[in-house]
Amino acid sequence: MAERLIGAIEAGGTKFVVALARTDGTILAQARIATRTPAECFPEVVAFFEQSAAAHGAIGGFGVASFGPIDIDPASPAYGTITTTTKPGWRGSRYHHALGRFGVPIVVDSDVNGAALGEWTLGAGRGCTTLAYTTVGTGVGSGVVRAGKPLMGFSHFETGHIPIRRDPAVDPFAGHCPFHGDCLEGLAAGPAILARWGHSLSDQPDPARIDLIGGYIAQLAVSLVLLHMPDRLVFGGGVMKSPGLIEAVRRHTEAWLAGYIQAPQLDAGLESYIVAPGLGDQAGITGAIALGRQALAEGK
Repeated sequence: MAERLIGAIEAGGTKFVVALARTDGTILAQARIATRTPAECFPEVVAFFEQSAAAHGAIGGFGVASFGPIDIDPASPAYGTITTTTKPGWRGSRYHHALGRFGVPIVVDSDVNGAALGEWTLGAGRGCTTLAYTTVGTGVGSGVVRAGKPLMGFSHFETGHIPIRRDPAVDPFAGHCPFHGDCLEGLAAGPAILARWGHSLSDQPDPARIDLIGGYIAQLAVSLVLLHMPDRLVFGGGVMKSPGLIEAVRRHTEAWLAGYIQAPQLDAGLESYIVAPGLGDQAGITGAIALGRQALAEGK
C-alpha cells in the first residue's frame, strides 16, 4: 500500500505555511502563501496541495493550526470555522470548505496549540508531561499540551485577553485591544507596543520599556503556573525576540511567585523553566504535521 501523506497548514494572520509531509515528519514540499482574504488565499492553498500530491503521492489527512478565534470542537457543526476575528473577510471562513474536495479527514486546532504540540514533540518541551507555549507577536495566545494532547474547554484558551494589573502613573497607555483596552494583548502585543511608542522593542530596546512589557507578560506566566502547573513555559513570537525581554519575564515571574510554589521544575532564576522555542519558527508547521497524524488515524 502506498504511504498516505499529510497535508499541513500553519495559518497566520499574514501568511500561511503549507507543507506536504511523510508521517515521520519529513517535509516533501513547502510554500508560504500570503493570507490576504479567503477568496485569494484558499485557491492558492488548494493548488499547492493538488500539485504536491501529483508529484509525491496522495494526501491521507490534513492538520491545520490556525489563527482565530476558531471553533476547534470536533462535535460542533461549525468545527474549523473562524469566528470573531477582526481580520477582514475571514469571519465565517471554514477550512473544511476549502479542503473538502480532497475527501480526507481534517483536524483543526489553534495556532498556539499547534505550536505547543510541535514544541512538546520535538522542541523545548521534550521530556515534559505538561507544556505551556505562548506566542507574543501580532497577538498573544497560549497553548497547553498534556501528554501529547492540547487542552481546551468549549473552545481554545484566550490568554491574550486576561486582565492585567497596570499602574496608570507608570504606564498611562490605555491599551490597544478593541474589545478590552488594557488586557495583556492590548498592552504587550506588537501593535500595542507600536501604538504606544511608535516603534518595536527590538528597534529601540530601552531597558525601562523592556522591563514594563516583561512585567506584563510575567503576569500571564504566573497565571499559567498557578492554573496548569506545567513542567516548562515556552515563550515565542516576534516580540519575545527583543533583547533582554525573556530575562525580564523570568525576573518578574519569580518575583510574582514570591516563593509560594516550591517545585524542582522552578530553578533559581527560572532560566531552565522559562525558555525560547527549541524549534524556532518551525514550531507551528511541526505541530500542524502532528495534527495531520491524528487525521490519518481517524481515516483508518
